[in-house]
Order: sequence, then C-alpha cells, then structure tokens
Amino acid sequence: MHRLCEDRGCYSCCLTRGIKRRRRIFGPLTVIENLELRAYRRYGKTSEIEIKSDFEMVFSLFPILEERRKQVAATLSGGWQQMLIIGRALMSKPKILLLDEPSLGLAPLVIQNIYSVLKELNQNGLSLLLVEQNAKVALKIADYVHVLSAGQIILHAPADNLGQNKDIQKIYLGTA
Repeated sequence: MHRLCEDRGCYSCCLTRGIKRRRRIFGPLTVIENLELRAYRRYGKTSEIEIKSDFEMVFSLFPILEERRKQVAATLSGGWQQMLIIGRALMSKPKILLLDEPSLGLAPLVIQNIYSVLKELNQNGLSLLLVEQNAKVALKIADYVHVLSAGQIILHAPADNLGQNKDIQKIYLGTA
C-alpha cells in the first residue's frame, strides 16, 4: 500500500481504479497528456510497446479520443470527458474498474456507447463494480446486482432474475 493511500484511508486504490461521479480531468492538459499521466507509474516497469498497445486499445474503444488527442480536455463535451476518464483509468491496467454513475448527465447515445464499451471490457475479463441509478442500463451489463435503499442492501440476485421480477420492474424500472 502506498503511503498516500494509508494517509487517506483509500486502501483499495492500489488494486483498483475508480471513476467518481464528478468528472475529474486535467482540464488544461490535452487528451493524450491525460492518458499519459495515468500510464506514468508504469513507465520503466512495463515495456513502451505494451504502453503503446494500451493507448491503441483506448483509442479503439473510443475513436473520438484519437481524433481529439491534441485537444485540451476541458473543451471536450461531457460525454467525451467521460470516455477520457474511462480511458485514463484503463491506462493504469486495473484488475477491477469502479464506476460511480458513469451515465449521469449524458445523452442517451453517449450512454449507449459507454455501456457497450463497459460490456466489452467485462467480456474481455475486466471486473466492473458499478454504482448506477439508471437501472435499465445497468441491468443490461450486470452479472449480479445488489439493490440498496437508505444505505442498506435490500435485495441481491443475479441480474437476469431481477430483470424478470415484476416487483423490481415496477419499483426500480418504472415498468410492470
């Protein structure tokens, strides 16, 4: 564990890479500089070929980032910033990716794009821990779901089971 982690009590950041609800990018830096910052700790420990391969992977997942690689990050749209944040997290090669409402405030097409990328990442072996109020979208990629109410787990089951539960559909999905 890093000294900074011990001081802050964030014991999980050494194994995970989290994405918080508020978009925290390095606004004055370019897209490519934001990505390089996350890979910084890997330089000297990992081959430059592997790091270059990770840049290519991020750009294949989010082609708009490659097109905008020299653009100042603060000038990106909210959806593109969210893609940058996810790409930046991926540059650190996490074992599990923590996401806090990645769809918040985004247009439906951008949400669809981001969730298709998350599904692909999960299918390729990256574990995801997702906190999301948009239950319809989250259930499409989830394997297992914990439903919280007032900070308490009130229900947990495989996602397929919850999607078929009429009470859950009525309460959380707005359908029945």
